[in-house]
Amino acid sequence: MQIEPLRSRRARLVRWLGLDVVLPRKKLLWLAAALQPLGLAFMPRRVRRLVPRRSELFRRLPRSTAGRGETKGTVALLSGCVQDRWFRGVNRATIRVLARNGWRVVVPRRQVCCGALAAHYGHLDTARRLAERNVRAFVDADVVVVNAAGCGAHLMDIGELLGSEEAHAFSAKVRDVMELLDEQGVEAPSHGLGGERVAYHDACHALRAQRIKEQPRAVLRTIPGVEVVDPPAGDVCCGAAGLYNVLEPAMSSELRRRKAEALASTGAGTVASANPGCTMQIAAGLRELGTAAEVIHPVELLDRAYRAEGAAPGG
Repeated sequence: MQIEPLRSRRARLVRWLGLDVVLPRKKLLWLAAALQPLGLAFMPRRVRRLVPRRSELFRRLPRSTAGRGETKGTVALLSGCVQDRWFRGVNRATIRVLARNGWRVVVPRRQVCCGALAAHYGHLDTARRLAERNVRAFVDADVVVVNAAGCGAHLMDIGELLGSEEAHAFSAKVRDVMELLDEQGVEAPSHGLGGERVAYHDACHALRAQRIKEQPRAVLRTIPGVEVVDPPAGDVCCGAAGLYNVLEPAMSSELRRRKAEALASTGAGTVASANPGCTMQIAAGLRELGTAAEVIHPVELLDRAYRAEGAAPGG
């Protein structure tokens, strides 16, 4: 909050529109995605390189998906804002994988953006309002599953942000999807993907804030034929860091180049990334290098293996 007043009026206006107006409102976020093809023409070239294709505009995620076989319990999915609008496929894969592994998955309709970006940039009033709404939306959930590292790290701090007993109880229920699968058991696919070298990218919010490292690697190794490799200096930030890649393009571009070169050096045809900001940043970096490696969420790899069997439920 000490830096914000020093920014230009234009910079403060852009942040206010993005963090306080658009992201918290699903209809405005939908409109932003719908108008994306037009908006790209007015964006700086460096920003256009980062923007992924929008996800489906008119279909909703299912309210409830039954687990396969003996049900382990019910989990509630945080669909997210950027994740759901631009990476809807990750949410659908998450639902299918959890259902395959015996979990009933519900998607609360009253949930909103987690507020991580607002909190990171000092818009704490907005972050608190969003946190309060999510605490109410997930009040009946036993487990809140998150598939975006930045969202997960922020939601685990909701108790500190709001300071209420209800908020602390909410934070205690938050679990990363790969962490949950590793701890509660994951069914190994019966078929592989034809031999796959996967370079795993550790998102800062997963590795440092949530201490998640080995769990997703262990889950991926249950897929026959998958070889998980670590890039050199894998614990170094990719340069996405929320809006850092937009606000500090010079340093962010350098970090992106280093990360892309490190991942390309592994020779992997697939990069696993569990955070949408990292995914956009790394994909842009690999394109700049002319590398054809695909960047996807680790849960999508597991989902592909299940779907190759022709037996993935739900979604």
